[in-house]
Amino acid sequence: MALKEYVFKEVEKKWQERWEKDQVFKGSNAVEGKENYYVLEMLPYPSGKLHVGHARNYTIGDVIARYKRMKGYNVLHPMGWDSFGLPAENAAIQNGAHPAKWTKSNIENMKRQLKLLGFSYDWDREIASYTPEYYKWNQWIFKKMYEKGLVYKKKSLVNWCPDCKTVLANEQVEDGKCWRHSKTAVIQKELEQWFFKITDYADELLEGHEELRGGWPEKVLTMQKNWIGKSFGTEVVFQVVENNTDLPVFTTRVDTIYGVTYAVVAPEHPIVDEILKANPVIKSAVMAMKNMDVIERAAEGKEKNGIDTGWHVKNPYNGVEVPLWIGDYVLMNYGTGAVMAVPAHDERDYAFAKKYNLEIKSVIFPKEGEIALPFVEDGLVQNSAEAFNGIPNREALVKMAEFGEEKGFAKRTFKYRLKDWGVSRQRYWGTPIPVLYCEKCGEVLEKDENLPVMLPEDIQFSGNGNPLETSESFKNATCPCCGGPARRDTDTMDTFVDSSWYFLRYCDAQNKDLPFDKKIVDGWTPVDQYIGGVEHAVMHLLYARFFHKMLRDLGYLSSNEPFKRLLTQGMVLGPSYYSAAENRFLFAEEVELKGEKAFSKKTGEELVVKVEKMSKSKNNGVDPEEMILKYGADTTRLFIMFAAPPEKELEWNENGLAGAYRFLTRVWRLVLENQDHISLEKIDYTAINKADKALIIKLNQTIKKVTESIEDDYHFNTSIAATMELLNDVQAYQSDSTQYTRVLGEALKQIVIMLSPFVPHFCDELWESIGETGYVSEQEWPVYDEKYITTDDVVMAIQVNGKMRGSIEVERETSKEEIEKLVLAVPNVVKHIEGKELVKLIVVPNKIVNIVVK
Repeated sequence: MALKEYVFKEVEKKWQERWEKDQVFKGSNAVEGKENYYVLEMLPYPSGKLHVGHARNYTIGDVIARYKRMKGYNVLHPMGWDSFGLPAENAAIQNGAHPAKWTKSNIENMKRQLKLLGFSYDWDREIASYTPEYYKWNQWIFKKMYEKGLVYKKKSLVNWCPDCKTVLANEQVEDGKCWRHSKTAVIQKELEQWFFKITDYADELLEGHEELRGGWPEKVLTMQKNWIGKSFGTEVVFQVVENNTDLPVFTTRVDTIYGVTYAVVAPEHPIVDEILKANPVIKSAVMAMKNMDVIERAAEGKEKNGIDTGWHVKNPYNGVEVPLWIGDYVLMNYGTGAVMAVPAHDERDYAFAKKYNLEIKSVIFPKEGEIALPFVEDGLVQNSAEAFNGIPNREALVKMAEFGEEKGFAKRTFKYRLKDWGVSRQRYWGTPIPVLYCEKCGEVLEKDENLPVMLPEDIQFSGNGNPLETSESFKNATCPCCGGPARRDTDTMDTFVDSSWYFLRYCDAQNKDLPFDKKIVDGWTPVDQYIGGVEHAVMHLLYARFFHKMLRDLGYLSSNEPFKRLLTQGMVLGPSYYSAAENRFLFAEEVELKGEKAFSKKTGEELVVKVEKMSKSKNNGVDPEEMILKYGADTTRLFIMFAAPPEKELEWNENGLAGAYRFLTRVWRLVLENQDHISLEKIDYTAINKADKALIIKLNQTIKKVTESIEDDYHFNTSIAATMELLNDVQAYQSDSTQYTRVLGEALKQIVIMLSPFVPHFCDELWESIGETGYVSEQEWPVYDEKYITTDDVVMAIQVNGKMRGSIEVERETSKEEIEKLVLAVPNVVKHIEGKELVKLIVVPNKIVNIVVK
């Protein structure tokens, strides 16, 4: 018969239509006799087009979901859209299109692309955070938090992006720039803002790392620990001499308290207003400090600047008065906004003291040798109170804290780097905050029955200010308490609120009465396997953990953590081509490759070639849809999984795609060439010969390796490589036994099953072609037989007169007599004993044969 070619477009279209028609991946919240397993990839922002990073992330999740189904689990594998946010609003400003229309169009296109890749999503659970059906529950949760005292409003210095014209959380400021772009410095601005009290959970967020250890990458736990930044120390109350007020200072080094030679406050510290009244000359310099980027102010290595206030503070430990300065490196957000300076024992204070010619006093000395300043190591206390002189500074740390507590001017305490989460955003495309202001009733919450508070349509997108302020219909409302006129809050919520609980909504996506049912959520959470980028370690992942614990405490779920296991996939890398002459990165189609060098097709200029993270700015991004059209979805999936382990960087290489396609073609041909005489009957193991047994052993070894590689560390590349090795053995397999077709059929059948999580359309087509029914994803994952993991054959060395002359492979239980016959027939042995007298032949069972001749 004519061989049917592998036409991936026809195969993939056929099986995608069948899966959808038969609702193969539609899930159930509970299946009797099956354990629930929840696999989830971080939901995408609907930018309109998938990129290779998306394809990698979602292919990893899909392979796991398909594998777990075949292992007998009831799998939840949903998808949705993190669809509020600034890009949609910017598109509305630039193009005059409403954000909802722009977002809906992008979702439709990206959903189409996801379906092209054959992902096994339960689309009945799809959510989009921009819909009122979803953001209603953001408002409902906000109300519950407000009622429990976990939400408050206050005036605060906030991170303000002048380009985005909105507030950013600390976690959204990267190197002093907005996380969405890197062109504009974030500035400090005082605004009235809504805050979530994430600091109430700071300790539990730290302690919860023990529950996650082993399931989460250690680097993510470390990043969160550093961001929360719990510091133990002593709060010491200095006295401001000029107005006799208290100035609390937090220090982790109270053992150096007798070496304080000046104190410094942040320019935002409340005492600065008093100082400026007495000394208005320094006002402009103070304002300049306030307007500096807060991240840059505290950056390591940056020169620190100060202003002498002319005021003084008294050290309560020794009564010494020292000058009070204002410094740009002191931040109101950390500690108390005031620091005691000990330049002899702190590098930053030392540089500051040297710059401004301030006193330096040493109070800790090395046990041996000369002191070199600044001395920041452990040593012995000197130049302090008599009670502490001569003792190790670590011992003094405790005794000085105790002394201060006894005297009433110090207390041992701790501080956090983590601050409450500012969630107010001055933009339209987000969840409206369900708060109104009534002249009679004051600040009131909207009633549940009036939720959702809908985003209005009468909006002007000018690019200046908050668009919600332009809607009179939105601002002017009715008080839910007294029925009188009220004004709505025009801030919207940070979009990280949307993604802090979306994984819970998936469990019960159609619920119209509650965000989710507790019993259903408890059946699915914590998520068994979560997959996404490490860049979300101190934003999304920290916020989601906070929300999960908060909702637990409010009684809406039972588990402590949202995600049991976390896989942070590596970046996708691609070559970039930079033209110095044109001062830009060229697209691949503008480049001519000659060996390892690249040249501009237009000018012939040799280009700078680098392999780096794919990005639009470098013009080195790859559209996965182009690869699907050229090679097929299954080839694209296979290459992505084979090129590198999931947690490692993946270097994109079209040659690798071509190689993956060749491998699939080999499998295709081998199966179809044998489809007419592949027997699906069970192997009769009593009738197999040596060749049959060798392939059966290789098959069981492969099943073991593929399974363990998936289970242990998701090293899918190892699983695929093992299957490729098995295919080589199947192609070389020849046997004259009655079991030939059965052994061949079993090996090919298991190859199809083991490849199916990676290349599902391809495998369903082959499954059907060999006469099997149903879908491969509905089959049980193969289990290896321990009896056929190791061979009973042994290799015995052959020596003739003490020299190695060959080897022979025999079964372990072969008799000595049979071994002697086999050895004497080995051609190279015959050559070396021919015409000579055989003196003796010694068989050491399963090891060696010694032949002596003369």
